[in-house]
Amino acid sequence: MLTSVYMIAITAEAMSGALAAGRRNMDFFGVAVIAFLTALGGGTVRDILLGNFPITWTQHPLYIYITITGGLATIVLARFMRHLHQLFLVLDAIGLVAFTVIGCNVALRLGYDTVVVVMAGIITGIFGGIIRDIMCNRMPQVLRHELYASVSLVVALLYLALLHQGASESVTLLAAFSVGLLLRMAAIRWKLSLPVFSYSKSQWD
Repeated sequence: MLTSVYMIAITAEAMSGALAAGRRNMDFFGVAVIAFLTALGGGTVRDILLGNFPITWTQHPLYIYITITGGLATIVLARFMRHLHQLFLVLDAIGLVAFTVIGCNVALRLGYDTVVVVMAGIITGIFGGIIRDIMCNRMPQVLRHELYASVSLVVALLYLALLHQGASESVTLLAAFSVGLLLRMAAIRWKLSLPVFSYSKSQWD
């Protein structure tokens, strides 16, 4: 189940990366690169930090084909994207939960402490979007707008807590996806966000 969800998630993330590249008027190669980095960047950063070699996508060439194809297909489908906005929000939320759970699983398999496992889940969940925004020369959206990184944190903590309690894999995944989706959708619907820290030197002069 998680593998199928992952395939959907990387396709959706690749398409979101392609749209961001289109807003910056990149050529087709640029679109493909941004799509690839958005979809697989989080997992790549996680693997490098955890010393998990070889990096996951190098062992699964299908992931490369999916992300680049999804990115380039977006060029053709871009005119219809405004009609699919709500669908993309749901797919993005699904992707966030799936990436977070997968990141936690990788760190657990490698025997890391709980805090590292949580960080691995968060990095996998959000770093693709951060790389996308940096490459497109804009402030990472996951750190500014509605709850996003914090949703990943909640999902990681819930997932680990249920595993510790001995819950079955199906129950654990259902709970993680249900809570993650509800939190993310609620954040979008009611524009929920964490308090903002705004600093200006003049405030302290």
